[in-house]
Amino acid sequence: MSKTVSAAADGVLPLAPKLKQLIGLLGDGRFHSGTELAQSLGISRSAVWKYQQALADAGVELLAVSGKGYRLSHPMQLLQERQILEHLSNRATALLGRIEIHDRIHSTNSHLLEIARRSGDSGVVCLAEQQTGGRGRRGRQWVSPFGHNVYLSILWRFQSGPAGLNGLSLAMGVAVVRALRALGIAEVGLKWPNDIYWRQRKLAGILIEVGGESGGPCHAVMGLGLNVFLPSRHAAAIDQAWVDLQAILADDAHALRNRLTAELLNHLLPALAEFESLTLAHFLDEWRSYDCMLHRPASVFLGEQRFDGEVAGVDAQACCYYARPTARSGLSPPAKSVSGNHDFAGGYRQFLS
Repeated sequence: MSKTVSAAADGVLPLAPKLKQLIGLLGDGRFHSGTELAQSLGISRSAVWKYQQALADAGVELLAVSGKGYRLSHPMQLLQERQILEHLSNRATALLGRIEIHDRIHSTNSHLLEIARRSGDSGVVCLAEQQTGGRGRRGRQWVSPFGHNVYLSILWRFQSGPAGLNGLSLAMGVAVVRALRALGIAEVGLKWPNDIYWRQRKLAGILIEVGGESGGPCHAVMGLGLNVFLPSRHAAAIDQAWVDLQAILADDAHALRNRLTAELLNHLLPALAEFESLTLAHFLDEWRSYDCMLHRPASVFLGEQRFDGEVAGVDAQACCYYARPTARSGLSPPAKSVSGNHDFAGGYRQFLS
């Protein structure tokens, strides 16, 4: 059913077992004496001290205070297969092929794309404590501190061709909002085509990559990055308004990481299983109810040309309507991007507002 992966393969970079055990012991964010840690790990106190550099190399900040001991700069809950499975619904459990949990990996999406290439597996979930090459839409790097956020990808196979998956990213966005609301996180919205927002700040992003025959069958890898806690030194590299669950839920966010992962799977796996038969139409009205960019200013860029207007909704083909007060009605070609106040990519339609 599931497994935890620690062997190096396909860009997987496992931590030393003792190092990971040390992180687990320090995960509560409290001070622990060197003697206590040494006894728990079966190593010397000097070896504990030497692990500071190994933790730093992994991107984990360890504080050492004379007379108090060691603690992490922020509490951390490592991913645990058992805890995730305990919170899975019967429906999600039935749809799950297996779970892979990696310490560090180049990209959860790339890992599953390679599995799709060499096998017929489906329902495979890949999780990581850290991605070294995670990416968002348009090749943007996804900021990925160790052990703090959710980096999740799912491999799913479909009988139809890629054309039949039009709007899949919108359906996945609906599933993520459902999961967050199930955990009591309100005021979550969606930005076309694949971002999850909270009070107009980005909380999560979706990246879907599709392969296979044009007439079917095909496979899709759905990747999700969700901010649970972003340390300030990592957040400095982000060039847009963002938010994490730590800001929304305060000190309880880190303790939700395994339950959050399970709740996401409880909604994402059924949505993937149902999409081919239900299509986008089943999710569209709900997506529109979460649309947090409706009637907000935006700029469309076609090459070097810029057109200002506002977002005016999404149609049945998952295209974003874009209203220009001086434009004549008509169907436009796909836009390369929409930016200015907001940044979009994909097809859009314009009409006279």
